[in-house]
Amino acid sequence: MDEDVPDADVVLSRAGFDADGGVLTRRQAEVLALRERGASQAAIADRLGTSRANISKVESSARENVRKARETVAFAEALQAPVRVEIDPGTDLYDVPDMVYAACDEANVKVTLSAPEVMKQVSDAGASAVTGREVHAPLLVTVTSTGDLRVREGDPTAERQ
Repeated sequence: MDEDVPDADVVLSRAGFDADGGVLTRRQAEVLALRERGASQAAIADRLGTSRANISKVESSARENVRKARETVAFAEALQAPVRVEIDPGTDLYDVPDMVYAACDEANVKVTLSAPEVMKQVSDAGASAVTGREVHAPLLVTVTSTGDLRVREGDPTAERQ
């Protein structure tokens, strides 16, 4: 083997991996840990005694599981956030900071972002819902009790029906 591949058990132990408490299988965690440390799929396959195609499939499944876990956490945070601002299509992006600040004031939550920072975060996170200054798809902006702002795309009116 040409490539130096770290010992997966050591890497997982140091990272605190718990197979029973997470969304990844041990093999998925091994592959991600080694890939994140620069090992090629071929080298990992050689180390783990399998094919590169199998490692590719395991890595793809692991990354999808991580994406789903992050989405689940974001959803849970949105449900628990004391500040929820529904941004309807047609809203001018320049109006969003005032909407967020008003909702935060009402909930007695401090958001430390400036207006341009709020607009940038909304525009970046809702990239497919914002074109130029116009919001053209529903967005939900939430602010946690610690002032962290999150943006989710979706239909905020669905909850009101």
